Amino acid sequence: MIQVGDLFDHYQIQAHVAQGGMSDIYSAHDLLTGRTVALKIPNETMIGDPAQFERFRRELQVMNTLQHPAIQRGLGSGQFNRTPYLVTEWVEGSSLRTLIQAKAPLPSEEATDLVRKIAEAMAYCHDHGVIDRDLKPENILITPEGQPVILDFGLALTADARRVTYANLSAVAGTPDYMAPEQVEGQRGDQRTDIYALGTIFYELLAGKTPFGGDNNLAVMAQHVQGILPRLDRERPGISPQLAAIVARCLQRNPEDRFQDMHALIAALDHPETVDLTVLDKLAGPRAGGRFWHSQAFAAIVISLLVMALIVVIALVAQKLRGAA
Repeated sequence: MIQVGDLFDHYQIQAHVAQGGMSDIYSAHDLLTGRTVALKIPNETMIGDPAQFERFRRELQVMNTLQHPAIQRGLGSGQFNRTPYLVTEWVEGSSLRTLIQAKAPLPSEEATDLVRKIAEAMAYCHDHGVIDRDLKPENILITPEGQPVILDFGLALTADARRVTYANLSAVAGTPDYMAPEQVEGQRGDQRTDIYALGTIFYELLAGKTPFGGDNNLAVMAQHVQGILPRLDRERPGISPQLAAIVARCLQRNPEDRFQDMHALIAALDHPETVDLTVLDKLAGPRAGGRFWHSQAFAAIVISLLVMALIVVIALVAQKLRGAA
């Protein structure tokens, strides 16, 4: 176990920052350059997995390809005592997860501005042939100036990338709460997969929770494939139908029904008055102004009453037969 103060190659560990499914992140002092960096080292479950080196190599390649203020820069990679590691720039800030836990649900304007900035960064990635496939609040830092910075491209897909299988993980790539249905089904995904993940983040910022839940990861994944998306402006009164429709369009089960690229999503955020509201018609929850007898609650009551009436009839018939005997 690496401790604060340890030397790892020519890096002195300053603090353990975060732990993910594959890696631990440390802040470290580079003894050669004198600067603070982020050091990513495989956690104990991944040490010895040969695919981990390929993951770091790919992640560094992706980050070196992308030069954008909202994308963390890669500085290098290597091996120390047979353990691969990745070095990235140190970004001051706190994770989007921390912001959600502290403030969500956010005002519509604040959430929309944040999502638009993330969408611009992702549009840049897509324009350069990079699909993230693991966009989630834990992988987004918010600087003190309010600038989101996207981290962790270890699951990123590029045009020339081959599939990488990790010995200690399933073949499914992504994080259940933010996985698009096609990821759950084992497909590699495309830019519309990132649109789904960003739509989930948008929903969470506005509602204070993700649209689908469950007792375990499998249950959550099943909801992405089979569940009915809750209508956001019913979940949180005050959200405009236009904004709810934008989120719903991002979260369509069929990729063909989503925004087809991040530029289209950005255009919708900039001009919500142009958004097609019919996407809301098939979402969970009664229509605005709908009458009670058209609701699911009324249907449940009717079914319960019919069952009770049937039980009474059966009991009366049985009693009559016994009397006749």
